[in-house]
Amino acid sequence: MKAGNPEIAHTSTSLAALFLAAVLLGSPAQGATYEVGSGLSLETIGDVPWESLAAGDLVLINWRSDPYNEKFVICAAGTESEPIVIRGVPGPGGELPVIDGRDATTRSELNFWNEARGLVKIGGSNTPSDCHPEWIVVENLDVRSARPPYSFTGRSGLEDYARNAASIYIEDGDHIIIRNLIIHDSGNGIFGSSAASDVLIEGCHIYDNGIEDRIYEHNNYTEVNGIVFQYNRFGPLRAGCLGNNLKDRSAGTVIRYNWIEDGNRQLDLVESDHDEMVALSSYATTFVYGNVLIEHDGEGNSQIVHYGGDGGDEAYYRKGTLHFFNNTLISTRSGNTTLMRLSTSDESADVRNNILLVTEDGSRLAMSNENGTMDLMNNWTKPGWVDSHGTLAGSVNDGGGAVTGSSPGFVDETGGDYHLEATSDCIHAGADLAASVLPDHSLLQQYVVHRGTEPRPVDGALDLGAFETCTTGDCTGSGDEVVEPAPELPPDATTDPSTDPLVDPSADALDDPAADPGADPDDGDESSGCGCSLVS
Repeated sequence: MKAGNPEIAHTSTSLAALFLAAVLLGSPAQGATYEVGSGLSLETIGDVPWESLAAGDLVLINWRSDPYNEKFVICAAGTESEPIVIRGVPGPGGELPVIDGRDATTRSELNFWNEARGLVKIGGSNTPSDCHPEWIVVENLDVRSARPPYSFTGRSGLEDYARNAASIYIEDGDHIIIRNLIIHDSGNGIFGSSAASDVLIEGCHIYDNGIEDRIYEHNNYTEVNGIVFQYNRFGPLRAGCLGNNLKDRSAGTVIRYNWIEDGNRQLDLVESDHDEMVALSSYATTFVYGNVLIEHDGEGNSQIVHYGGDGGDEAYYRKGTLHFFNNTLISTRSGNTTLMRLSTSDESADVRNNILLVTEDGSRLAMSNENGTMDLMNNWTKPGWVDSHGTLAGSVNDGGGAVTGSSPGFVDETGGDYHLEATSDCIHAGADLAASVLPDHSLLQQYVVHRGTEPRPVDGALDLGAFETCTTGDCTGSGDEVVEPAPELPPDATTDPSTDPLVDPSADALDDPAADPGADPDDGDESSGCGCSLVS
């Protein structure tokens, strides 16, 4: 995805079909434009009249050399044809405008609760009073540093961020797009609650979040009705942080065409504790495909994916099927690697057309931790893998089509190019996709390093893994989206506690209560539900 070009085509998913032309390519069709930047009439983000945004409005935040140390709430309703768009305008080298939570201030006209929980907040306010945002796009920004020991000035004066504060906090809202953001150095990177629906997270770089010595904060923590993650780069958490990379409790979860690296687990797909969410038919079916999953030696849990639940009340567990296909896994652990933990006998996984590479001996790879039913078909592995490294209470069923060898035949395994050489045994070795994933989850795209996408070539039978190799030289992809990768920008050292004079590294050594409110994605400190009637 090209950071210098904010006009990005949309996904071809059924969820994203809701986001039509006005959301796809540019400015809203009508409405006011508020342009923020040095030398303009609106020099600060706080100069924007956020309390009066309306359908079709466009907020342009121009890059400047200094960050915007400001925070705000978006609580207004756009429409399908006239969304409300918050857009960063990149600098001359593709640099995204920075919104930094350290010492941030808020426009005095705004009044919203859970200030300590987020830097850019969607939904949940007293002023403006409309508390159900719809058709919101936030794109092309670097949003960082909402966590202890940092503080901000809010409606009650100086206040510290909560440990589970997020760069992007979606408390409420429908039809929300988070696109081409750099999200880092917060407790949670993205946080989404059960009052939100139809959320698209696209083309973002999400990394270096979490709180030291705590398991409760993650690069992503969401619990919404309908969510798609695509074309994102999920990097490791902050050093010493024990959370997961992508943790999700949503219904209708789709995770496709992403690069996901490390974390306690790369994917932690567990239960909602909301009856209305659990009752949705989409709650029991999850789709994970076309991703690159990387596990480095010395990372936390040896399990790559967890599917089911973690709260102990199995009545709320997912009790459904995880469709896990055409992913590429690379684990360099010196010990054991387990592909998947299914929480109970009621969870199952259809695992097909994947490349599952451990750099150690093949016996170091186990398919299942203990429970559930796993059906395998046409996966590449080293020989010698085992059903489980422990006691298998469930079942691992081999449906045939397995491909084994010492190497899957990557173009450059050491250099991280996991496309297949033309001589790879993984080419044309895939099985047909399960009928239950079609047509909505056909393999139409593939990831482009980093944060880009291109149509996946159509060249006979499917290749294994996340990337298709065109062997004929004339392969037409069936996808309709080309997004160039984001430019590689110089690393920013300002969020490194060892070099940043604003950071006291010892200040994160906080007591950890046995029952931590940060473990609940729907937790709020001042309201339940929308809370529009709250005035303080």
